[in-house]
Amino acid sequence: MNMTKRMSIDEAVELIEKADLKTLGKMALAKKRELHPKKITTFVVDRNINYTNICWVDCKFCAFYTHEKKEDAYILSFDEIDQKIEELLAIGGTQILFQGGVHPKLEIEWYEDLVEHIHQKYPQVTIHGFSAIEIDYIARRSNLSISEVLARLKAKGLSSIPGAGAEILSDRVRDIIAPKKLDKDTWLEVHREAHKLGIKSTATMMYGTVETTREIVEHWDYIRQLQDETGGFRAFIMWSYQSDNTQLKRELPTITKTTSNQYLRYLSVARLFLDNVPNIQSSWVTQGSYIGQMALLFGANDLGSTMMEENVVSAAGAKNQMNQEEMIRLIKDVGENPAKRNTAYEILERY
Repeated sequence: MNMTKRMSIDEAVELIEKADLKTLGKMALAKKRELHPKKITTFVVDRNINYTNICWVDCKFCAFYTHEKKEDAYILSFDEIDQKIEELLAIGGTQILFQGGVHPKLEIEWYEDLVEHIHQKYPQVTIHGFSAIEIDYIARRSNLSISEVLARLKAKGLSSIPGAGAEILSDRVRDIIAPKKLDKDTWLEVHREAHKLGIKSTATMMYGTVETTREIVEHWDYIRQLQDETGGFRAFIMWSYQSDNTQLKRELPTITKTTSNQYLRYLSVARLFLDNVPNIQSSWVTQGSYIGQMALLFGANDLGSTMMEENVVSAAGAKNQMNQEEMIRLIKDVGENPAKRNTAYEILERY
C-alpha cells in the first residue's frame, strides 16, 4: 500500500461520525476482498481457561473478578485444567486462551510450571495466554524485566499472547474505568517486547464507556504504528462494554448500551484504517450471532472462537453461544467459504 495514501486520524473520525452506514460497509468489504480475495472466513475451536478469578486490579467494567479472601475465589488445579483441555480435544479444539485475574501473589515460577505442564502433556494444543497486565505484573512481582518474563514463558511453551487489557489506549479513559491498570505505553511495550522475541499477539479494543471517537481512532493509530515497527499483530478484535453487574454501571449509570450501528461503523473504519493488520475478527460474543454475521460484510474476515467456555463477558450479562456447525452455516449464508484455522491463522480444514 502506498503509505502516503494512508487514512489519517481526522479522515477516520469524519467517516465514523458522518458517513452513511451502507457506504462504510461497501468500502470495508472492498478492502477486505483486496486482502482476502478467496472469500475465506475463518474460525478457531478453542476454550477460554480462566485459571483464577482472584484479581487486585479492580477494573470497574469487570463483573468476573473477586478478591483472595472471598468465598468464590479460586485457582484451578493442574488436574482441573487438564480436564478442560481433554474436553476441548474431544471436540477437535486446537487452542486454549489462558487468562486469569491478576493474582497478587503468583510469581514467575508458578506460571512456568503451568505452561510447561500443559505444553509437555498436550503438545498439540497452542497456548495463547496471559494479557499484557498479567505479564507486566509477573515482571514486577518477580523482579524481572517484561522481556525476561516473556522469554522464560516462551521457553516453556507459550506460543502467543492475547490483546486483552487494551480497552482504550488513552490514559484519560483508563484513569476513569481502570485506575489501577497498566498505562497505555506499558501495554504497547509488552506487545513490542513479545514481537521482538517472535511471540505474535492480537490487538483488541473495548469501547462504549467514556471515550471519544477521536480516542478510538488514536487507539487504532497506536496499533498501526507498532505494527509498522514489528509486524507482530495477527489480528484486531473489538467489542463493546457489557455493563451488567459492573461497578462502572453503578458509578456512571448514564453510560448507554452501544448500538449495532455503532459497532458496524467502528468495525468498517477499523478495517480501512488498520491497513497493515491482516485479520479482523467479528465479536459475536458481545453482538450476538446475527450482527456477528453482518460484520463479515463490514470488513471482518474471521468469526473468532467457538468459545467452549467463556466466563468474563457472560458475567457482565452477554450470554451468546455458538458452535462450529452454526458458524459454518452463518459464513455460508453470506456467500463466504468457511475454514477452521489455528492460532497462527493457518487453515486446518475447509467446509
